[in-house]
Amino acid sequence: MSKDLTGKRILVTGGTGSLGKTLVRRLLSGEMGLPDRITVFSRDEAKQHFMRLEFQHRSVATDDVIYHKAEDILDFRIGDVRDRGAVTAALKGIEVVFHAAALKQVPSCEYFPFEAVQTNIYGAQNVVTAIKENGLPVTDVVGISTDKACKPINVMGMTKALQERVFVEANREYPDTRFLCVRYGNVIASRGSIVPLFAEQVRSERPLTVTLPEMTRFLLSLDRAVDTVFAVLIDGRAGETFVPKVPAAKIVDLAKAMMGEKELPIVFTGIRPGEKIHEIMVSEEECFRTREAGEYYAIQPVLPELRKDGDAEPALTGEYSSKDANLSVEQLKTLLADSSGEISRFLSE
Repeated sequence: MSKDLTGKRILVTGGTGSLGKTLVRRLLSGEMGLPDRITVFSRDEAKQHFMRLEFQHRSVATDDVIYHKAEDILDFRIGDVRDRGAVTAALKGIEVVFHAAALKQVPSCEYFPFEAVQTNIYGAQNVVTAIKENGLPVTDVVGISTDKACKPINVMGMTKALQERVFVEANREYPDTRFLCVRYGNVIASRGSIVPLFAEQVRSERPLTVTLPEMTRFLLSLDRAVDTVFAVLIDGRAGETFVPKVPAAKIVDLAKAMMGEKELPIVFTGIRPGEKIHEIMVSEEECFRTREAGEYYAIQPVLPELRKDGDAEPALTGEYSSKDANLSVEQLKTLLADSSGEISRFLSE
């Protein structure tokens, strides 16, 4: 299957976030075909204002083509995914939805669990219900999930796990729209992630704060995250969740890699509310219905009526966890060097 977005009308919920902005930039590049309209839907008017300025008044020569396109096809709409009326209005005329709106900070969700429920679960259901009840011509919806949704122990992961199930089940009830998900780990340069924190601590020559010596995480760039979104749109079957094959590392080794030639102390602060020691992207229970999809694992739907018969043997025999095959400090330095542009761009925002 291929997916050409030429002439399509696209909605990106949560489009002012780190992933949303990178996704919009990639859409504007035309690599998937140039859309007719890209609408950024979010509730923060200040972030929309600064994103509009960034995308429409950028002066970097190599990005001219993207930012000229932004003036013509990029649109902004204030609204909250919790508000079904606002979601319905935003979806009118839309053909492809990238659903990135979420509450994603683990400790915040622990202290305000129902807020996470309203955004992460009700928000997804509002997208599904708006499409069905209004007969909207949406062909594809891609839900942005997280490794924390796999065997969840925190509120953020629990609500994201239910968001995945809301989208998976929607394929059974609303077969005219293909609902898909992506699940990935710690994005190197995203709001609230550890790398920007370490970068600031190194720059200020302060101690680097790590929760526990055993802590591990998957690591990927924002562009690799967007690659995963595009991959599921191109090759995903209704109800599947795509997981990228990416490296993992001990957080203490990541801290050492980011120090470079400096010798700064590492302070262990203890695990935060709801935090996992290791992240899992495919569980033991999901292994038997996970297929190979090139650089990705494709988790087939939990509902048997949505799965395809005749697939090859499962791609995994055990869980896909960040505790396994960790990168060395030197390998992490190479990974960080390859992502230096993203990190610098994020820190300058």
